[in-house]
Amino acid sequence: MLFKQRFLDALASGGVDLAFRRWDRARAKVGTKMRTSHGLVEVLDVEVVPMTKITERDARRAGRASRAELLELLKSKPKGRIHRVRLRLAGEDPRIALRAKASFTKDELADVTARLARLDQASRRGAWTRTVLELVRDHPGVRAPDLADGLGLETLPFKRDVRKLKELGLTESLKVGYRLSPRGETLLLRL
Repeated sequence: MLFKQRFLDALASGGVDLAFRRWDRARAKVGTKMRTSHGLVEVLDVEVVPMTKITERDARRAGRASRAELLELLKSKPKGRIHRVRLRLAGEDPRIALRAKASFTKDELADVTARLARLDQASRRGAWTRTVLELVRDHPGVRAPDLADGLGLETLPFKRDVRKLKELGLTESLKVGYRLSPRGETLLLRL
C-alpha cells in the first residue's frame, strides 16, 4: 500500500487510523508491516464494505473532511470492491538502528559479507556490491540516474541494487541520491 505523506503525518499524530481502497481482491494482509517515512505501519484489519456502510466517522478516521468527499474519491475508481483497512504505527524502521551501528562482531561481518557474496553470485552481470558501495561513498547526494549511467546501467535496476544494500543497513536514501551509512562506511574499510 502506498500512502501520501499527509496521511502518514496524520497517522503519526493519531488523527487517522483507516484507509479505504478499491481492489479486486485484498492487497493488504492483517499483520503486514510496511516501512514508511514515519516508521512501520501495521495492518490490523482488512474488511470489504459496501459504500452504504461507510460512515461520517469512517471518513474522518481516514483523513477526509466528510463522507461525501470520501465517497467521491472512491467513485472515481469504479473497479473493484471497497476495502476498509485499519492501521497503526508499529515502531521505528529497524534499518535505522542497523545502519547507525558502525561496528561489527566477527559473526556479523561474516554474515554481511556472505550476503553480499550471494547478491553478487545471483547477479547476471557479476559482482556489483562493492562497486556500488564505493560509488555511493564517492558520490553522496548524486542523482540515481547519474550514478547508474556511470555504471552503464538503467536507473531502475540500479535503484533496485541500492535498495538491496539498504536492506542490509549499508546505504541511506537522501532527498536526492544516497550516501553510505556509518555501517556501510565501516564495512568498506573491512572488505
